[in-house]
Amino acid sequence: MAKRVLILATDGFEQSELIDPKKALEAAGIETVVASPKTGSIKGWNHTDWGESVKVDARLDAVEADDFDALLLPGGQMNPDALRLEPRVIELVEEFDDMDKPIAAICHGPWLLVEADIVDGRTVTGWPSIRTDLENAGADVVDQAVAIDGNLITSRKPDDIPAFAQALIDALEEDEEEEEDEKGWDEDEDALLKDEEEED
Repeated sequence: MAKRVLILATDGFEQSELIDPKKALEAAGIETVVASPKTGSIKGWNHTDWGESVKVDARLDAVEADDFDALLLPGGQMNPDALRLEPRVIELVEEFDDMDKPIAAICHGPWLLVEADIVDGRTVTGWPSIRTDLENAGADVVDQAVAIDGNLITSRKPDDIPAFAQALIDALEEDEEEEEDEKGWDEDEDALLKDEEEED
């Protein structure tokens, strides 16, 4: 069964930070769903001006963390700044974290991790202008292409996208291997119990 990644975004997302990881995930056989407070489509920001639009697949109030394997939070200054005022967005970030599912946030995206109060004591990175916010929220802030701490995957800027997307793909593949190992263990245990019952 294909893994599913929820992408939360609205107008003003940094174009490359949504479109490029989305393409990388889909090329790896992973399904993506873009959810937004808006319906129809959302418009990206491409460096210094408005860029491409992306189709919204689901309304924000129609998605549940249970239905996805990971969460992707693109940056762009306007996008997370608007999303952090949406209570349902913050609830979803908290729910993914409570379930220990991968949360990948890039550039200004980690603002949403601060709003959800899940960075205290954890190692993260982000765009330079939000690093003070991350530190004030208790995070250990580093300056590197990808910071991974448990289920949190964070990156700084568009140049980091290849490493960022690969880190999320790797996390999903690790989860799949663990699920297969657990399934194999359960099947072995069932077989052992059956053998014991037959001996009795």
